[in-house]
Amino acid sequence: MAALCALVLAGCGDGDGGGGGPEPDKSTGTGAASVRLPKLDGQKVQVVAVWTGPEQQAFTKVLDEFEKRTGAEVAYVPTQDAMLNYIGTKIAGGAPPDVAMLQQVGALKQAVERKWAKPAGPEAKAQLAKNYSKGWQDLGAVDGTQYGVYFKAANKSLIWYNTAVFENAGVSEPKTWKELLSTAETVSASGVTPFSVGGADGWTLTDWFENVYLSQAGPQKYDRLAAHEIPWTDPSVKQALTTLAEVFGKPNLIAGGAAGALQTEFPASVTQTFTGGDAPKAGMVFEGDFVSINIAQTEAKVGTDAKAFPFPAVGAEAPVVTGGDVAVALTDKPATQALLTFLASPDAARIWAGEGGFISPNKAMDPAAYPNDVQRDIGEALIAAGDDFRFDMSDQMPQSFGGTPGKGEWKALQDFLKNPKDVAGTQARLEADAVKAYKGKS
Repeated sequence: MAALCALVLAGCGDGDGGGGGPEPDKSTGTGAASVRLPKLDGQKVQVVAVWTGPEQQAFTKVLDEFEKRTGAEVAYVPTQDAMLNYIGTKIAGGAPPDVAMLQQVGALKQAVERKWAKPAGPEAKAQLAKNYSKGWQDLGAVDGTQYGVYFKAANKSLIWYNTAVFENAGVSEPKTWKELLSTAETVSASGVTPFSVGGADGWTLTDWFENVYLSQAGPQKYDRLAAHEIPWTDPSVKQALTTLAEVFGKPNLIAGGAAGALQTEFPASVTQTFTGGDAPKAGMVFEGDFVSINIAQTEAKVGTDAKAFPFPAVGAEAPVVTGGDVAVALTDKPATQALLTFLASPDAARIWAGEGGFISPNKAMDPAAYPNDVQRDIGEALIAAGDDFRFDMSDQMPQSFGGTPGKGEWKALQDFLKNPKDVAGTQARLEADAVKAYKGKS
């Protein structure tokens, strides 16, 4: 996993902008080969995803290009419901969306088990074989059959910081967990609360846990816990929670304390770190590369006012946790498969890349498409890592445990943030909920 340990410092990604077919890519003017798509005049496609705000605007530009090339009409539907619940309701009503952007590997497996998902067609699979590493292809497959296209990836092992706060405190980017704690105390002493935590969104807390656990317990234990082959009462979980409490258990380190963090949604956790002039509410915020799209809602500039460093090593190695949104066909329409093919091409990836807040696992996308050096370095390093990463643990689990607001891991870690001394009780709740979820796979 060393390939991503210098995420925002260096990258050696593939600069090839190749695609699938012989036609020039007129949409970008790069001269790169463009994926060939069929004419679909009059066909309609509905896509459902969780993206709203700037992310929705960026994805809409991708869909607009698909419309322009094919003649199809695409309707985008954002939802904040648990995705499987939303899809199930639509299927029961006889009106399933054509393409769903799932955020959990576990949700993809469950969609296949429920016979909702349709296998990817030959054109989409050809794009995947050409443009994606085996690791990303495998994440979109179930029992050897390819279903999904990972269009949007995330590097969830980054800590973003307000450069003025670091300069005023006289601190530099930490490399280890011990150095991170020391940096936080120094920032606190300078008059700024170190961390902004979006605890109202439980998924941010699962990402904190996963980075600590992967670095401390190692990749093999990480895989076993993700598959529930070891219980949440395992000593390795106790160690990770105890380590996490070194931040969560100190009110002076978290903006608003635990109570404030639990009322702070993720977007606000970012913006409050980069607004307020000389007195922002926090100096650092942990989350993935997609933080940049929220920074763009402030006057701060990525690369100057806002920078990022890799999540520090807790154990021997710094962690590399990724996430992603996988496009899955739910109908057999030709336009549905054509959209999957497009999303697997570098043509689609570079449209959103240029908007920011996006990292592509597509190794054929020219990294020059990224809008700044920080995102370019993160994107290139992700490609350079090949298959050497671990996917977000909660996203591999049954949705009821790893991906539902107010339930399972999200709720247990929110309760832990409120009372970080209760390590044993947190472990017991996590294990009880995991047993129930893995038994029901729902």
